[in-house]
Amino acid sequence: MSKFRFKLFSPILAGATLNDRLIAGLGALIGIGLTGLIGEMTFGGNPDLPLIVAPLGASSVLLFAVPASPLAQPWSIIGGNTISALCGVVVYRLVPDMMLAIGCAAGLAIVMMSLTRCLHPPGGAAALTAVIGGPAVAAQGFSFVLVPVALNCIILVLAGLIFHKLLGHNYPHVPPPKAVSPVGTKDPAPILRAGFHVEDVDAALAELGETFDINRTDLDQLLQRVEQQAILRTHGDLTCADIMSRDVITVGPEDDIQTARVLLLEHNLRTLPVVGAAGRLLGTIGLREITLDNGQVAEVMVPALTASPETPAFSQLGQLADGRTHAVIIQDAAGQVVGLLSQTDLLAAAARVLPVAEATKT
Repeated sequence: MSKFRFKLFSPILAGATLNDRLIAGLGALIGIGLTGLIGEMTFGGNPDLPLIVAPLGASSVLLFAVPASPLAQPWSIIGGNTISALCGVVVYRLVPDMMLAIGCAAGLAIVMMSLTRCLHPPGGAAALTAVIGGPAVAAQGFSFVLVPVALNCIILVLAGLIFHKLLGHNYPHVPPPKAVSPVGTKDPAPILRAGFHVEDVDAALAELGETFDINRTDLDQLLQRVEQQAILRTHGDLTCADIMSRDVITVGPEDDIQTARVLLLEHNLRTLPVVGAAGRLLGTIGLREITLDNGQVAEVMVPALTASPETPAFSQLGQLADGRTHAVIIQDAAGQVVGLLSQTDLLAAAARVLPVAEATKT
């Protein structure tokens, strides 16, 4: 069955799944249907005016199937189609030869969409529609740009916003924030100081000489994840249980802050798990939380970053290298604290494992 499904749906786009495409189809059904329905209610009395322009079908593919694409963002859909339709109307009025006009309309649309940062492939079709749409479109003139083109686009985007919001999708797509120095200086975040830099990404793109349908910041984040996955692939057999500290020093929520301060300084620690009844994890307290002189631990503790004993140790590399997190609390299925994985634990493991890996290569 799995082989049949694989042959039935072999994704072209990176990250695509069959479920994603089924959901995209449902979104297009709702979005296009709603756009046509509102168009009929708004200007359905004019039998010569199309309720919805054909380029919106292509826009719905981008909006619902690849919502992270820069070509599928709200301004790309609304601005791209509207500006392209305007280009088509202008060319239709200035260029009498139809064959020359269709080429000029598409070319001008690409230039104008690029200049206004709303490049959208269906915009080329919107430009052609304004040129070859027939007498009804020609009679509309410049009003065709607003109704139905701009109105259709606004309705479709609103439908997409609501649809993706209900599904918990990131739309309009906002790339993850770039890591910054945890101490507020101009230095890059620790995780960004080694490996490739943004300038390397730019240089590689310039060398390839191609344009890719992915946000530059997303590409940077993707390559960082690729580096982490490569480390996991090479050293994924090393689990948290293999290198974690097992004799964990903890505090209770009713303990006072002074007690936590003494434990942190006495044992040269940066993080203490806060445990309740039966050893269940409640949170953590660290050097940042002990600045107050009075009060209980429960008043200043923060949520804990956790992992299970079976979790690959190097999967925690990103969290422990962010400059803020000093330890990951290891807990079992019952929520009890069974260990602690610190930056030092992971660094010591890397010092032993990575040289061995390099030696095997040579």
